Amino acid sequence: MDLKYTGAAPSDAERDAVDALLGPPPSGWDGAGERTAGDLRWAKGGASAAKDRRDQLLPALHAVNDRVGWISEGALDYICRRLTVAPAEAYGVATFYAMFSVRPRPAKVLLVCTDLACAARGSASVCADLTERMGPPGTPAEDAVWQESPCLGLCERAPAALLLQAGADPALRSSRRIRPLGGPPGRSPGEFEERGSGGGAPGNGKGRAEGEPAAGSTRCSAVLAPTTAPALVAAARAPEKAPAEPPASAAVPQAGDPGLVLLKRIGTVDPASLDDYRSTGGYAALRRAFTLGPAGVVREVLEAGLVGRGGAAFPTGRKWQATAQQADGPHYLVCNADESEPGTFKDRVLMEGDPYALIEAMTIAGYAIGAHQGYIYLRGEYPRAHERLGHALTSARTRGLLGPDVLGQGYAFDIEIRRGAGAYICGEETAIFNSIEGQRGEPRSKPPFPVEKGLFGKPTAVNNVETLVNVLPILEHGAAAYAATGTTASTGTKLFCVSGQVTRPGIYELPFGASLRELLDLAGPPERLRAVLLGGAAGGFVRPDELDVPLTFEGTRAAGTTLGSGVVLVLDDSVELPRVLLRIAEFFRDESCGQCVPCRVGTVRQEEALHRIVDRTGAGAAEDIALMREVGQAMRDASICGLGQTAWNAVESAIDRLGVYK
Repeated sequence: MDLKYTGAAPSDAERDAVDALLGPPPSGWDGAGERTAGDLRWAKGGASAAKDRRDQLLPALHAVNDRVGWISEGALDYICRRLTVAPAEAYGVATFYAMFSVRPRPAKVLLVCTDLACAARGSASVCADLTERMGPPGTPAEDAVWQESPCLGLCERAPAALLLQAGADPALRSSRRIRPLGGPPGRSPGEFEERGSGGGAPGNGKGRAEGEPAAGSTRCSAVLAPTTAPALVAAARAPEKAPAEPPASAAVPQAGDPGLVLLKRIGTVDPASLDDYRSTGGYAALRRAFTLGPAGVVREVLEAGLVGRGGAAFPTGRKWQATAQQADGPHYLVCNADESEPGTFKDRVLMEGDPYALIEAMTIAGYAIGAHQGYIYLRGEYPRAHERLGHALTSARTRGLLGPDVLGQGYAFDIEIRRGAGAYICGEETAIFNSIEGQRGEPRSKPPFPVEKGLFGKPTAVNNVETLVNVLPILEHGAAAYAATGTTASTGTKLFCVSGQVTRPGIYELPFGASLRELLDLAGPPERLRAVLLGGAAGGFVRPDELDVPLTFEGTRAAGTTLGSGVVLVLDDSVELPRVLLRIAEFFRDESCGQCVPCRVGTVRQEEALHRIVDRTGAGAAEDIALMREVGQAMRDASICGLGQTAWNAVESAIDRLGVYK
């Protein structure tokens, strides 16, 4: 691609998909066709207007990819004209994400998970069988193409696959509603306007209802898990006959247990019904928040001792307080729902099974930090969560729980869903900002920190789904009652994603301080346990004689491992650990954004070393192990973000704790 427009023409379907999102082009300068005499006399906008539209780049790429299945040169050129983006920059964004393709491919794409949990449950044999039936990965067959995929967040149903089908649905209709002006700074916080069926940058008066598909553009999906090659081939031929997904409660073995806090509604309440949600205490926390006031909400969260559940364990109240105190504005709230750590699926279950809880919690968080616009950055591989959240957002607006006057309290707040497109690095908080803003999803150097300069350069608080929904019991029962559960440093309950070779995989909720042994007893451990991976690919291994480690942030740290996001991957002695380590190294190599040298080069060198020693032991592996230690330390010390800083963790722990390669 070039810095200049290529002149390639989009197809009618591509043009319709973009126009459904952005509205019809206003002039020849924006791709409406030949420029008229009037167009040549004047042009609207300029650098400022172009900057305000840039955040629509990722949604526009999604619109074309969802409609056609891939993004052609003509479609990219048309998007660039509409948004005034250099084609080379848009190409860099489009090729950054694994779910997009800039080369022709069939409308049906089968993503077959080959990551840790699925590999432990036989994904290799599924892929081998699928290769015989449909050809190698990436080879079109049966009007479909299949490809290996990193973790799809369906670990409790491993081995898993996701079928995506591009196309148009003439039955789709966009609707008019009232929504807040979001987008780049310069807007008046809380200012609202009517939106129609068009699109455009937030606040330009042409946006469609977020959470609803663009008119005439959709991507159908079917989760196939647990799966087999014959089932995948059958689904590729007739995806409309794919089996229905089980309810979210199927992922919660404890569903219905009266002692649950965060999972209490899953399996007992209709996730689509706002009335059901409110009948079980929904929106009581928001009403109390309005009674306490913003400072009172922050104080409750601080006194409760809530820390982030994504792995960093940063105090949530301190983050909110720092954001609220910033004089610059507007303030933004971002929910990080891009959980891509292999083995993690708790946020998906919460969004699918209790979407209103997330919306209520975000409204409280927005109120506390002085934000009027929130964004849910949702993982692209979570179609059912996208559907459930979109419906819940529409219902909440209709009932006055979002919009210009939430619950009649004079507080304006609304939420947009922004879909990711297959990039693990976008789980890093500053990479999310770049992705939403229409840039490549690369992390930013810190300082400045997000609470000072985050999304659109404005103060921003970022929390993941589990962290946010913890705010509800804090406000419902009080900080003291919340802090009474767990330990002094790790208060409340924690969700654990248990997968691998256990009898009852799924999401488990336990108070902080419970032991790993207690958790495995609930899930049904294997007879011949080999190891447990805590924290996912960025975590560490635990031996069978270490199962009494307390599941707290401080307890796992003292034991030389990490709790991370709550991944608990159980492996028996039938698993080849060197192959597991090689898969982890391949994952980090693939997912490195390449921005900084230590990570870009180090992840490759780590994988190369593991390839050399995967079948070697003893002295033959010693030299490569020494090299990996040196490279791992360099990545840990000098990488910009957590990906490079933790890429060596699991391999190091396997070598030192499990004696792999000896």
